[in-house]
Amino acid sequence: MITSKIIANGILRAIGTLILTALFLYFLYQIQNVLIYLLVSLILTLIGIPVLDFLKKRLKFKHIFASIAVLMIYILIIFGFIMMFIPLIISQGQNLSLLNTIEIEKNSLELIKELNNFLEQHHIDSATIFDPKNFKSIINFDVIPNFLNSVVGTISNFGMGLGSVLFITFFFLKDKSIFLKGAKLLIPDSHEEKILNSVEKINLLLSRYFIGLLVQLFIVFILYTIVLFIFGIPNAFVIAFLCAVLNIIPYIGPLIASILAAVLTMLSNLGSDFQSEILPTTIYVLIGFWIVQVIDNNFSQPIIFSKSVSSHPLEIFLVILIAGFLFGIMGMIIAVPLYTIIKVISKEFFPDNKFIQLITKNI
Repeated sequence: MITSKIIANGILRAIGTLILTALFLYFLYQIQNVLIYLLVSLILTLIGIPVLDFLKKRLKFKHIFASIAVLMIYILIIFGFIMMFIPLIISQGQNLSLLNTIEIEKNSLELIKELNNFLEQHHIDSATIFDPKNFKSIINFDVIPNFLNSVVGTISNFGMGLGSVLFITFFFLKDKSIFLKGAKLLIPDSHEEKILNSVEKINLLLSRYFIGLLVQLFIVFILYTIVLFIFGIPNAFVIAFLCAVLNIIPYIGPLIASILAAVLTMLSNLGSDFQSEILPTTIYVLIGFWIVQVIDNNFSQPIIFSKSVSSHPLEIFLVILIAGFLFGIMGMIIAVPLYTIIKVISKEFFPDNKFIQLITKNI
């Protein structure tokens, strides 16, 4: 018989559970930076494991020295990226030290006027869109110094985060076996074999996926660099690198990269004739970037991703699309790794399901 005391106890337990859940979620929110560090470190570990195994098996490195070597490779790569940005920083340093927001505003308004005149020559009424007075009222160039201060703070935080990530990554690599042994103690005996098999397959597939992603970004970077060099765009390496990194965001990233390349191309030619130099060069760069995207979307990306995670290109496209609608840009970025994890776990625990068999036949 259900008594009022039982009902009251049930309500109290439900309230207690909700409070504990809320406190736990609040705790996770407060340590979100730490969780991001752990996630990035895990990704770097998955990428580094094949290198670690190569150093141990082929070059006969001891585990500790192989872990140090992988970490040093990461540090050298990061240092290389920083060195790549130094020419851009030096070239802009003089402008920043003599920062004149009035001059920046004047140059930007001049660019808008040139675009306005070009459209008027082709009988397009653009006064309401590109009227310099409207443009001036919308954009406040006095925020630039504040933006630069925030950039300095961001760089400082990035440095601390980078140090934390490298520190965590080293111990993930060095003590990988210890973490696995600790995880085994938490796994129920009845599911231990399935879970360990899932972890092994997930580790393999995600390692291949992230390595494949790096290969894809490198190919796009090389092609972007060639396009920018052909048309003589200053700081081609840096611009190509930024645009290649944006490719991490599926489908939307390349669009943002094209806009970024167009804006930087126009600004780099500021002062030249708009109709005969700025506009044609910008259009040629955009065409070059779109050709790169055609190559990437139809050749390198489907081949690399389908091979790395053993999924059909259409399957990957639909997963990314659905994740984008549900969770936005972040969902699109993590869609493929998360879907791969779900597939592996589903195959281990529901091997007789016909649908699971269909989507996991290549795993």
